[in-house]
Amino acid sequence: MGPVLLVIAKAPVPGRSKTRLCPPCTAAQAAALAEAALCDTLAAVAATPAARRVLVLDGEPGAWLPPGIDVVAQRGGGLAERLAFAFADAADGAPALLVGMDTPQLTPRLLELGLDALRDGARSVLGLAADGGYWAIGLQRPDPAVFAGVPMSSSRTGAAQYERLRRLGLDPAALPILRDVDRIADAMQVAALAPDGRFALALDAMTSELAAV
Repeated sequence: MGPVLLVIAKAPVPGRSKTRLCPPCTAAQAAALAEAALCDTLAAVAATPAARRVLVLDGEPGAWLPPGIDVVAQRGGGLAERLAFAFADAADGAPALLVGMDTPQLTPRLLELGLDALRDGARSVLGLAADGGYWAIGLQRPDPAVFAGVPMSSSRTGAAQYERLRRLGLDPAALPILRDVDRIADAMQVAALAPDGRFALALDAMTSELAAV
């Protein structure tokens, strides 16, 4: 069985999505940007050959979900536990590459790099983020020890995750470093990298409103 492609995400709901964009965004604007980022991410996933494509979702799917992508509900407490369950519940024991919804500049080529590494026998895959986190992680098989105790959502998450993989004997193949969308400055820079994407168009549509805040 070939590798599975996973996306872990929150449904884009005002007050729950991309809250670090507020201010200058309103909750509704942040949710609109979250939906656009998720749409761009899922479009890249849908265009990437994989054994299966799965959205591991916190919330309910909406009209933004394209065909050909299965949905599995998130479970667990903190993010580390949710990541472990995502691999266990959605990968069905197959090798899997997981990405989040914070990198709308994602392309099928970047996803193929991770999937190809797993196909070629890499024990794990890791794509670090410029803010110190990571945007992608791949495993040959689910293993909760990969995530247990790794500090999430901090400037040392990526380094800690890399070290955990190494200590488990799962030396990761490296993917290119990408910038996550956390703050409005990140949003502007990421939009410039993919100016034709839905995220860039959504941000552009509200730029005048943000400038007035």
